[in-house]
Amino acid sequence: MQFGFDWATIIRQVFSPQGTFVFSLVVLAFGIVLGYLVWRSSRRFMRELGVPEAVEGTPFERTARGLGTSTVGIVSNLAALFIYITTVTAVLNIAQLTDPELYWARFTSFLPDLFIALFAVIIGLIAGDKAKLIVSERLRSVKMPEATVLPELVKYSIFYLAVLIALGQLGVETLALLILLGAYAFGLVFVCGLALKDILQAGAAGLYLLLTEPYSIGDEIVIGDQSGIVQEVDILVTRIESDGEEYIIPNKRVFNTGIVRIRG
Repeated sequence: MQFGFDWATIIRQVFSPQGTFVFSLVVLAFGIVLGYLVWRSSRRFMRELGVPEAVEGTPFERTARGLGTSTVGIVSNLAALFIYITTVTAVLNIAQLTDPELYWARFTSFLPDLFIALFAVIIGLIAGDKAKLIVSERLRSVKMPEATVLPELVKYSIFYLAVLIALGQLGVETLALLILLGAYAFGLVFVCGLALKDILQAGAAGLYLLLTEPYSIGDEIVIGDQSGIVQEVDILVTRIESDGEEYIIPNKRVFNTGIVRIRG
């Protein structure tokens, strides 16, 4: 037994054909106004949350600017478009311009999933670009070519997860998603093992230096053919300064060549 009612059929039974047409126009006008209010309120809400500042400088935001819009504009337009499409569909259903049962059932069940999928992709693009900027900033002092690979891996990993979420929302089989995720994880581990080998070695050496503390900030040391006062020691590099010049030395090199600590 099915509970509920076909509201479009009830409207057509209550009103005459002319009244149904007028009612459809009223619904259309209401949807246009509602879409505008959703567009306006979503823009205000995102500005209050600081979204424009959060996405400033990301490639997605720059692309949106190049198209004459912004991230806030795209998301608010999608929200309004969702209202408009739903309104048009309701009007067509009321006016019986399409197969009311088949079209309405399929479209109303698919439209929210499509909207969420698009929203997930947009969030993934923004988050990926932002994560890349943050990781690049953290690794700015690492003077190794492989350090430029890690921000890209973080960026595209987030992109990939966003696409998987979107595909799952659109009804792609879970098994296929798990196979894709497993293939990506295997590829990611393989690429990291090749591209980030030196970084991993430097990180392991840095961890050893931080735990054993053979030198600390303020010590005068000699590493290979470079000497100076230790300014900073982190997980990847050691910074020393001598005669106004700063040397940034990977911890892997410190570990391999050894150090000489000069006692004053």
